[in-house]
Amino acid sequence: MQTDEITLVGFAPEHLDSAVALSSQAGWPHRREDWAMMLALSTGIVALDGERVVGTTLVTRYGDAAATINMVIVDAAMRGRGIGRKLMDFALQQSEGRECRLMATREGLPLYEKLGFRATGQIVQHQGMPGEALAGKDVEWATADDVAALVELDHSACGMDRRGLIRLLFEQARLAVLRQGGKPVGFAALRTFGRGKVAGPVVAETTDDARSLLSFLFEASPGAFLRVDTSESSGLSPWLAAQGLASVGGGVAMRRGGSTAARPAPRVQTFALASQALG
Repeated sequence: MQTDEITLVGFAPEHLDSAVALSSQAGWPHRREDWAMMLALSTGIVALDGERVVGTTLVTRYGDAAATINMVIVDAAMRGRGIGRKLMDFALQQSEGRECRLMATREGLPLYEKLGFRATGQIVQHQGMPGEALAGKDVEWATADDVAALVELDHSACGMDRRGLIRLLFEQARLAVLRQGGKPVGFAALRTFGRGKVAGPVVAETTDDARSLLSFLFEASPGAFLRVDTSESSGLSPWLAAQGLASVGGGVAMRRGGSTAARPAPRVQTFALASQALG
């Protein structure tokens, strides 16, 4: 596929180094390993100017109902040539009628709105080195026997079948689980990312439970630079700031298709799988 002299080709492992360069240009901290993890879960394309990668996008399909669009980046010198629109057209085709979700930067917002996306909430990014936090009781590291239950908890929280993601996180990261009566009722992931570590996703029935899970991860990461992305509505931002993780911006959660109405949420979910908007 071509647009002017730009060629669109499938995103392959040999494009990872160039993708890292593009995300660095955008000011995002993704390492090659972070890109590789997303590519393992996704399909995507790159835009080539000759042999030079000047654009990327990844689409992660979660079951038959939902997909997320990630890492939509166009080289700063190539903007204004319709490359971003071509990347998004591909992403929507790959989503195959599923509800689509993404995190939008301020710059990308007009394009996404033209494509039918609607804002569903604000995401706040927190970063820093947390001080001492008292881990909540009944939190421990998950075992392989917990994974199926965590997949169900995650599906209940976000409405997407992310079993592939949860299993990959169990293999490549660490998952903390909160138990009540011996049964998992919440979980949180901790993995290496960017310049330190990222905590999330976090799924819990209450904000207090989410704090307990995060405190457990903080206690397990002494001296580490941590990142947590949370929805503005979760109520976690003031607490995160008090723990030493300053608010450093964020993005707009957007959705196309499905219901844009607010979910009645007995669960708190924070979002920290690196997305294209929250680099």
